[in-house]
Amino acid sequence: MSGAALLLDTHALIWWATDDPSLSRRVRELIQEQEAQVFVSAASAWEIAIKVRLGKLRWDPALPVEAYCAEQRFERLPMTFAHAARAGSWPQAHGDPFDRMLAAQSAVELIPLATNDAKLALFDIQRLW
Repeated sequence: MSGAALLLDTHALIWWATDDPSLSRRVRELIQEQEAQVFVSAASAWEIAIKVRLGKLRWDPALPVEAYCAEQRFERLPMTFAHAARAGSWPQAHGDPFDRMLAAQSAVELIPLATNDAKLALFDIQRLW
């Protein structure tokens, strides 16, 4: 998959950042490819900030998520009106707003979502793990 593009789900970003073995070998190898375009959504930065505030996650405050992504040469993907409209238009079978936004961005931008979340199969997107 030379030159592959992928959008990291929040857990995939966290697992990459912490070198967690839960990150699949396939996704790890794709991220390491020089030609790969790895995208991280602003929704993931938002989700991480909330989890840190609630004490559910530790993230080094000296290196904000955006700076970490820049250091890793990950492309930052902002949330747009088109993304919001798609996220809001799907049936309510999946209520997590972060998952809905990531799925919407994957669908609108035609970028596979790197996720191990089987619930995201509810959305018509390409997932890889």
